[in-house]
Amino acid sequence: MPYFAAMNRCLLLFCLLLCRPLAAQDFAWTPGLQRAYVDLLKLKVASARQTLTGEPVTNGMHIYTDDFADMVTLLVADEEQAFNQLAKREDQRLSQLQKLDSKSPWQRLMQAEVRLHWAFVKLKFGKEISASWDIIRAYKLLAENQKLYPSFIPTYKSLGVLHIMIGSVPENYTWVTNLLGLKGSIRQGLLEIQRAQQDPIFRTESQMIELLVRAYITQFTDADQQKLKGLVQEHPDNLLIHFFAGTTAMKNGRSEQALAYLLDRPSGPAYLAMPIIYNLLGDIYLQKGRYQQALQQYQQFLTTYRGQNFLKDSYYKQFLCYWLTNNDTRAIPLLQQVQQVGHTVVESDKAAQKFAESFFSKTISSQQKILMQARLATDGGYLDTALTLMRSYPEAHFIQLPDRAEYNYRLGRIYQRSHEPDQAIPCFERAIALSESAQLSFGATSALQLGYIYQQKRNIAKARQYFEKALSYKKHEYKNSVDNKARAGLTSLEE
Repeated sequence: MPYFAAMNRCLLLFCLLLCRPLAAQDFAWTPGLQRAYVDLLKLKVASARQTLTGEPVTNGMHIYTDDFADMVTLLVADEEQAFNQLAKREDQRLSQLQKLDSKSPWQRLMQAEVRLHWAFVKLKFGKEISASWDIIRAYKLLAENQKLYPSFIPTYKSLGVLHIMIGSVPENYTWVTNLLGLKGSIRQGLLEIQRAQQDPIFRTESQMIELLVRAYITQFTDADQQKLKGLVQEHPDNLLIHFFAGTTAMKNGRSEQALAYLLDRPSGPAYLAMPIIYNLLGDIYLQKGRYQQALQQYQQFLTTYRGQNFLKDSYYKQFLCYWLTNNDTRAIPLLQQVQQVGHTVVESDKAAQKFAESFFSKTISSQQKILMQARLATDGGYLDTALTLMRSYPEAHFIQLPDRAEYNYRLGRIYQRSHEPDQAIPCFERAIALSESAQLSFGATSALQLGYIYQQKRNIAKARQYFEKALSYKKHEYKNSVDNKARAGLTSLEE
């Protein structure tokens, strides 16, 4: 299903947070396996694998932890050759688990977890159909576990994730989930993840998943930001949590905080190498307008990375470093590279490819440089810089209709993030008016933000009107994410 291929960096984080089992007959959670699992959560894969060599291979928890190690390695390294070598292990491990105690709720849960591990790995490598079937089978196993053992808390964390995924499926694909008997909603999934937090063993993982959902699907509040900061402080030696915190902070316009999380990350040979962090650091420096530092980070990423994702993105961002300083001689060859390297599985690569095609077809005007600089600064939370830039130009400065719509949307976002909603409202309304005839994405995103503003003002009727308006846009590049957030907004109005 094309929808599943649209997952971006949050994919890695969902995958790494799915389960932490306990002991039950064939599923003995020994001290050694506990140490191995904790090391895997820190991305200390080598030491975890060393510990696993001393544990019985027939133990269901060993099977699970060994599979978890493969998943972590494949998702972080992102090497297709390694994926091809290890993919056969899914069926082997499922066969082993099926031979264990079928009366234990762990048996179904572990089968579901293995399927989910490989589903997310397959999505990473563009194997959407096979991944979708794994997700469907995992859902069936977890739903059956819930029915047979309704008080078995471990089921709810993973089942909650799937209910959120099902509830996020775009409207034009809901017939597929209904046909397959997959039911769920974002609200239901969040409640299940919160239920899992009642158990101290699952508390940290469940908190991280909930924060991910709020960051990427619903709304990320100041209280959520404090919870995120607390997680980092509680786990200073955990590379995964630092990566998680950095990406989540960036997603929510707090790149300066993200920079601190990433620069303060634990490092050394004990940890799995994460070249993607150089890409993230490059993005932050690009947002700050520190182009030379951004270039160094992107080049470091390309030097150390062996996969095929984020290549288009990195060349595109290097192009921006030169293009925004009017150095077209250095910029153009980098944009040409975008069309020649990597895949278009992740959203950032798709966006890079689309920009390159538009640029070389002469549909990108030089005025886009102003809007791009404002967008980058706003995305990073550098609002004073963005506002100063935008106030230097009136709407009339921009000739093309899409540029004028984007101008108003960007200005609205700056005011909104600066806690000036009354200043933002007319900007968003203007963006909607300009977007109406061509159904531009800036109309949909502006309507979504107006829904949030009126929700905060407790004007429920207006909030509902604009959330529904956001959903009414039938085709634009951000439809999946906008629709997810708009539906979640409508649901929250009913609570």
